[in-house]
Amino acid sequence: MTWNPRILPGQAGKTFVITGANTGLGYFTAEQLADAGAHVVLACRNPARAETAAGAIRGRVPGAAVSTVPLDVADLASVRRAAEILLELPAVHGLILNAGIVHPPRTRELSVDGDELVLATNYLGHFALTALLLPALQRTPGSRVVSLGSMISRIIDSTLDDLQLEKNYKKWTAYAQSKIALQVFGFELDRRLRAAGADGPDGITSLVAHPGYSISGLTPGIRGVSEPGRGARFVDNLQGMMAQGKDRGAWPIVRAAADPDAAGGQYYGPRFLTRGAPTLQTPTRTSLDEAVAAALWSRSESLTKTPFSLPAKVHFSPPHGP
Repeated sequence: MTWNPRILPGQAGKTFVITGANTGLGYFTAEQLADAGAHVVLACRNPARAETAAGAIRGRVPGAAVSTVPLDVADLASVRRAAEILLELPAVHGLILNAGIVHPPRTRELSVDGDELVLATNYLGHFALTALLLPALQRTPGSRVVSLGSMISRIIDSTLDDLQLEKNYKKWTAYAQSKIALQVFGFELDRRLRAAGADGPDGITSLVAHPGYSISGLTPGIRGVSEPGRGARFVDNLQGMMAQGKDRGAWPIVRAAADPDAAGGQYYGPRFLTRGAPTLQTPTRTSLDEAVAAALWSRSESLTKTPFSLPAKVHFSPPHGP
């Protein structure tokens, strides 16, 4: 189908859980899905900011269905508490793995669980959350998991051998590795779902999306959500030919979540890599490397202490007639 990011297919009756949805790409993903009629759940570390974002969506989308859940993806205990709450939802049509550290610390820091902080925030918490929410995804026909990658994977490559960067920490290497890991996970999840026969129209679909070069200074201002200063506006507008706002950066994520023709294992991003309409893209070789994926999967289960038991093929019985 021809995809228009400004006119989405109706999403009424669907529920999407979006991590880190109180600002940036996560907020605009939530707003756009809410505008299409979906119930959006903002899973955020700061409850006050989550409520501010929810209020902003309600103010900009009359009749929007929005709720919030506390979630700190860098804290595995918080991930488990959030999963318990989210498992009470009647259905989860989409789980969007968005939350993350965009500006990594200069020196190596650790999460409360003892993992390198950027990896824990951008990847490990999402791995655990997805594993814990499998029952909700399994009972929802046509559910999707959308992992948020980054075009930095085309600039900095890594086979993730030093996953925790214990030997040579560099902040942008930490960011790149965390995003490569999330992309590798998204594609490996697709392969494992297919192997288990748990994919397809009635099963779970795993896709990956990246937002291009999406920056604050080109993003619409929303009180309490997106408030770039004059300096950021000036500097970022100088990059207008190669960048876009985070509202448009959300377009590939939304397409991966809502396009009825999207299929497992697909990778969406801006047409011109850094900006533009959302289109199918070609992932990096490392993102699709099955040996890298197998090692990452095993390491992730060990670090998070969360076994990832994939569901068997799902069979949904048709409703009985009168």
